[in-house]
Amino acid sequence: MIHSTKTIVAQSVDPYHNLATEEYLLNNLQPGECTLYLWQNAKTIVIGRNQNVFKECHTEKLLHDGVSIARRLSGGGCVYHDYGNLNFTFLVCEDDYNVSRQLSVIIKALEHFGLCAEETGRNDICIDGRKFSGNAFYMRGGKCYHHGTILVNVDLNKMSDYLSVSAEKLNSKGISSVKSRVVNLKELDHGIDVPGVKASLINAFGEIYGIKPREVSQGSLDAEMISGLYEKYASSDWIYGTHMKADYVVSERFAWGEIEFNIKVLAENIIDVRIFSDSMNADISDSLGFRLKGIPFHRNAVLDAILSIHDESEPEVLKDIYDLFECQEIWQMYPTGFILT
Repeated sequence: MIHSTKTIVAQSVDPYHNLATEEYLLNNLQPGECTLYLWQNAKTIVIGRNQNVFKECHTEKLLHDGVSIARRLSGGGCVYHDYGNLNFTFLVCEDDYNVSRQLSVIIKALEHFGLCAEETGRNDICIDGRKFSGNAFYMRGGKCYHHGTILVNVDLNKMSDYLSVSAEKLNSKGISSVKSRVVNLKELDHGIDVPGVKASLINAFGEIYGIKPREVSQGSLDAEMISGLYEKYASSDWIYGTHMKADYVVSERFAWGEIEFNIKVLAENIIDVRIFSDSMNADISDSLGFRLKGIPFHRNAVLDAILSIHDESEPEVLKDIYDLFECQEIWQMYPTGFILT
């Protein structure tokens, strides 16, 4: 049961510092506590933990324009941040984690401006069918965070220029472009601004949880611990990953998101695998990679590896992946295995 709430408003607009602070807050979360962390980034593309950065955004254009590229811990898709966007993070232990309650803080905050928002799908908040907030989730060791964007006055033209969204993804949502499916709150209420949304969120946070939140300054946090995490988030290995030339690629788009398996085989064994996905469950990719690496690249071995994963929260994801591999043409071409030397 939550008995303590606090708010932290970031002073930095460095995406690596803000993501490091977010993980620091998660690591130091106490039972019975709920934290609302509000933060903004200078121009940045933030990708989901398992996404392929080169596929999701126009990296050369970003580097030319001085736009940062960052990778977060949570799953989900790619987003664009600038000063017209406000990010929020709810941090709470698993026993008190309630996505609907957390989203109600956002919805309540916008009622102050006469805006009627609603939760739609698995991770969006919309007004009149247009998305102004995308959300993602992460859990580790019984500690959780739920974070998202709030588009107040984002440069939507830059968003469209920088993001490289697949035609399959747009078609699956019945839309023609990134820009057409989102809306700035400023478009709906010309008087709205980021400071006003921040204040309204903090007030709504107190109302929804029935506890006046304690304000905590960013300067009171452990700078040395945050600095250590900063090095991870700013590192090239974390952002881009290591390159691998795949011998075989399996990819598909499902209702829950896209997934792509890049598989490297030596003799008859899988010696490496890279899995790219915008699935909201980032841990499934880790589990699949762990189970597939080192096994024979044979139909039954691969299917058994998938079956060995037990994730009760996402059974349909694993079933879809099992079916995807079961019907691969490669098994007809090489019935006893795919052998490379």
